[in-house]
Amino acid sequence: MGDNEAEAGGAVQPKRADARRNKETLLDAAAKVFVASGVDAPVRDIAREAGVGLGTIYRHFPTRADLVIAVYRHQVEACAEAGPALLTGSATPYAALREWINLFVDFLVTKHGLAAVLRSDTAGFEALHGYFLDRLLPVCAELFDAAVAAGEVRSDLTSYEIMRGVGNLCVGAEGDDRYDALRLVDVFVAGMRLSR
Repeated sequence: MGDNEAEAGGAVQPKRADARRNKETLLDAAAKVFVASGVDAPVRDIAREAGVGLGTIYRHFPTRADLVIAVYRHQVEACAEAGPALLTGSATPYAALREWINLFVDFLVTKHGLAAVLRSDTAGFEALHGYFLDRLLPVCAELFDAAVAAGEVRSDLTSYEIMRGVGNLCVGAEGDDRYDALRLVDVFVAGMRLSR
């Protein structure tokens, strides 16, 4: 009986990993479509991008709001998980901070339109905003503190001010080809750097 349980346990684990990978692929595809076409993009475009049928999307996400929220959470997690990896894999803490802020800008572009989808659910939107701050502020703080400790950036800022400043530079960027938020964020981040 123990062998059967082990076999069953062994069979279940890869299936769960595959299901998780498939869901992540679907969420990545949805994020890509949202960036290109907005959160009102047809679900068939997301299905095509993910290489799945419409039924698969609706099985995981019965409503558009469910899908948008899942993409938002998925992008928050990807951004949060990138911070420590960048810190250990970059040449300097400043380089890690700069790269993470670029990922953060990409995330901000992806989330445009979320408010419109959740307009009738103020509590849900506020909960997501709280989740966003709880997950990303500590990551930004870790990267910023490492850059401060290395003497690479000015120390009179907070991670909240950095994230808020970057967020404000990204507001209104969609739909205006004359405005390059990433370029302005680069100027902002360069302004944090201490002269060597």
